[in-house]
Amino acid sequence: MRNFIKKMREAGLVEDIERPVSTEFEAAKISAGTNKLVYLHNLDGHEAVMNLLSSRKALSVALGYDEKDIVKNLAKCEYNGKVTVKGSLSGIVSPADADLTALPILKHFPKDAGRYLTSGVVFSEYGGIVNASVHRMLVLDKNHLAARLVEGRHTHTLLKAALADGKKLPVAITIGTDPLVTFASCTRVPEGKEMPYAAELLGGEIELYTCENGVKVPEAEIVLEGYITADKAEEGPFVDITGTYDPIRPAPVIELTKMYVKKNAIYHGILPGGSEHKLLMGMPYEPKIYKSVAGVTTVRNVSLTTGGCGYLHCVVQIRKNTQGDAKNAIMAAFAAHTSLKHVVIVDEDIDIFNMEDVEYAIATRVRGDTDLMVISGVRGSSLDPCRIGDGMNVKIGVDATMVMGKEAEFIRAGWDD
Repeated sequence: MRNFIKKMREAGLVEDIERPVSTEFEAAKISAGTNKLVYLHNLDGHEAVMNLLSSRKALSVALGYDEKDIVKNLAKCEYNGKVTVKGSLSGIVSPADADLTALPILKHFPKDAGRYLTSGVVFSEYGGIVNASVHRMLVLDKNHLAARLVEGRHTHTLLKAALADGKKLPVAITIGTDPLVTFASCTRVPEGKEMPYAAELLGGEIELYTCENGVKVPEAEIVLEGYITADKAEEGPFVDITGTYDPIRPAPVIELTKMYVKKNAIYHGILPGGSEHKLLMGMPYEPKIYKSVAGVTTVRNVSLTTGGCGYLHCVVQIRKNTQGDAKNAIMAAFAAHTSLKHVVIVDEDIDIFNMEDVEYAIATRVRGDTDLMVISGVRGSSLDPCRIGDGMNVKIGVDATMVMGKEAEFIRAGWDD
């Protein structure tokens, strides 16, 4: 992470805050006010960063290639980087008793249930299966957290298997992780492939270290070691991707046994519903949508829009080969990312990162009676306030492409014709 911060500083994308900043609301407000990486030199006496990956530009700095090439390059990844285990984590950072009060954990919004870890990558292993994923975690006391684990996702599945055997699930939580490791951990990959994917993004290799409970983690500023138990505690309210409060639910309790903290550790906080949260939650789906649409037509680019919470709205740029391609692309996009609510398909001349241009395509190329697909009674996102129950919703696809054979009627005037 420190190397990445250095690169961002060289690119002029870091905003330094030297004055003292409070962990209660103030840091969150500063993060919300800028898209730059925010370096807090005195967050209640600690160093911290926010907005680490809050823009496509930041991700391009991390990956080392241009923003416009991100999606098509990520779509080529094969999750085959080299993972090397180097030894014990205690060999590079001495462990201590777990004490969450020693960390500058943020409270973000007034109605939040309390202080939340938002950037922690949860590494877990059971039955020979390994997983890495990001979960929000409510601080209960100095060594207990309540973690929101979505049912059916890998961490939840491993926990069920461990509990069925009468055991706790060993975990390690990294904070202040290389942003590409975090990005890989937010991506739906084949089982156990998060770290090979991270290695591929990092240039081909990643080194891991073994915690005392057997879980392997990459280098990070802070590592919390422990177990997810059979106990549950109320978790929430918490602001999620839509900027609205997610409801209170029972959540598994993590019991922490040890913590490893680097000297002058840099804490990483992610603003719930902020630009970094949206990028990490949505952008990992863009390559998946790209590959899915490529199976039905010629795809050029994909964007999960900021206005769509970085998660619920997608714009797909294609080159039509037949008149029905746009509707096939709509169905392919929905299949690739089941939380999508609205999809707009546009032609190659439309800038998918310019919402005024996308709106122009809708205004001039859409007929409501022929170009809309309305799909009711389908599973959507559990985070959408419009949902019924825990996710049932309606999806809409918009074919905002020109009618083939009539392209001349849609030519926009310009001086480079």
